[in-house]
Amino acid sequence: MSTDPEGRTRTIKTDYLARVEGEGAMTVRIRDGAVENVGLEIFEPPRFFEAFLRGRDFREVPDITARICGICPMAYMTSAFNAIEDALGTEVSPGIKELRRLIYCGEWIESHALHVFMLHAPDFLGYESAWTMARDHREMVEAGLKIKKAGNDILRVVGGRAIHPVNVRVGGFFRAPDREQLSALVAQLETARDLAGEAVAWVAGLPFPEFEQDYDFVALHDLDRYAIEDGRLISSSGLDIGPESYEQHFSEHHVEHSTALHSLMDGDRTYFLGPMARYALNHEQLSPLAAEAAAAAGLGPECRNPFKSIIVRAVEILYVLDEALRLISSYDLPQPAAVESEPRASTGYGWSEAPRGMLWHRYRLTGDGSIAEARIVPPTSQNQARIEQDLRAFVEPRVDLDDERLQWECEQAIRNYDPCISCSTHFLDLTVDRK
Repeated sequence: MSTDPEGRTRTIKTDYLARVEGEGAMTVRIRDGAVENVGLEIFEPPRFFEAFLRGRDFREVPDITARICGICPMAYMTSAFNAIEDALGTEVSPGIKELRRLIYCGEWIESHALHVFMLHAPDFLGYESAWTMARDHREMVEAGLKIKKAGNDILRVVGGRAIHPVNVRVGGFFRAPDREQLSALVAQLETARDLAGEAVAWVAGLPFPEFEQDYDFVALHDLDRYAIEDGRLISSSGLDIGPESYEQHFSEHHVEHSTALHSLMDGDRTYFLGPMARYALNHEQLSPLAAEAAAAAGLGPECRNPFKSIIVRAVEILYVLDEALRLISSYDLPQPAAVESEPRASTGYGWSEAPRGMLWHRYRLTGDGSIAEARIVPPTSQNQARIEQDLRAFVEPRVDLDDERLQWECEQAIRNYDPCISCSTHFLDLTVDRK
């Protein structure tokens, strides 16, 4: 905290945000009792994935981009092969598509469980961590760990390992699991589904601040099912586009305080991705079990309080556990496990719904199948401008709180969005002007 000689200015700075993925900070500046500036500072170094993809063979791209994030590698792999298969005109079989959806369900389960039980729930109950919370709520922490393990085990069985799967490739899989391998997961997933149903009711009973905002929600949409691995991009303001049209409506720009770019829609509008957006735009595609749990938890057709995003994540956990069991019950071994792709000079576009929101990829390929240009737009950088807008609205009625309390509440507010800071640090261009 710093104060000017007349005591009019307060600066509250959190140098390192806890319980988020990656490294970031936050600054709140209050002058004469009014909020002057709120900044979510992402200072993790740029990682240049787009640059060092250039010249690599298209078959390498999913494995390389998976390393952007250890929590949601399947999101990067899925968006990558969606874009590359679009460029090469590759059509995969329905069986491969269903198996891809199953492994993506595994990622949603493990990522959402990590956030709900380990990173976010302690905030509402006043604990510093999940481990201190476990002293009084042991059963919920243990439930969270069991649910997370169920998701990890789907990734392991289908993808070859739980982190950075090695069995996924452009065109499908190196080897498809047999029915017995998937059936062995059923009892564990059924137990996890029961626990997830109880968890929805538990998080719905947490104490939530009154804080509703007016969002322009943006998410993928599928007419037949809850969109995860593909779809069209729609918004609450009427947008409806395919991945090739993304750059016509969304633009990124650099801000001085962050190595993550800020993204705006149609030139000047913030927008919001992630579970609340998916729920608002797709709740009619939830399974009956998940829809019933959402209604019992008090969720209407949409949720506009970011603190209640923990309820929506819990509902999504229940949905993807239910969906994983459905996919296993109807599983038919895809033969072959992959479709081969012939290289050609082309450009392809693809996206998918990472746990934190839509993740868009574009690749330009040369005639021999190497990458000439790559662009990746992760969900956290798209949400950052909206998060800062929310933080300012959240802080304004709380300027009279002491610094320690205000810092705690702001950190809790940031964790509403489950920001993946490591994913968001990338550049568009680097220009050096020498004179």
